[in-house]
Amino acid sequence: MSELFSHIDILEEKASFFLERTKVIQGNIANADTPFYRPVDLKFEKVLTEQVKLKRTNPKHMDPFPEKKVKIEKFEVKNFVGYDQNRVNVEEELAKLAESSIMYKTLLESMKKEMAKLKYAISGR
Repeated sequence: MSELFSHIDILEEKASFFLERTKVIQGNIANADTPFYRPVDLKFEKVLTEQVKLKRTNPKHMDPFPEKKVKIEKFEVKNFVGYDQNRVNVEEELAKLAESSIMYKTLLESMKKEMAKLKYAISGR
């Protein structure tokens, strides 16, 4: 049964990342006038199994994929410094917000289409 929903699970995992990133970026924009505020962003590090097929040829070699989970890390953005030592670049944050929002909506639409395919298959038409 997990193979049946594997595509939806992957889409859900990626959509949840973009939802969290949207929240973080909104926090950065909200603190644009806060003195000494340092903006943060999320880093999405996916295991390379989709892009590169690696394998261990010798048991002494390191495991190429020690963790099979997606890592979401927060990191500080290094930007220009304003007069009040605030590092938020509102234009850049708005661009990241738009990108993140579009990715989230696109992934939700993909999940809807996957569910529609399953519904169509179940109905037996």
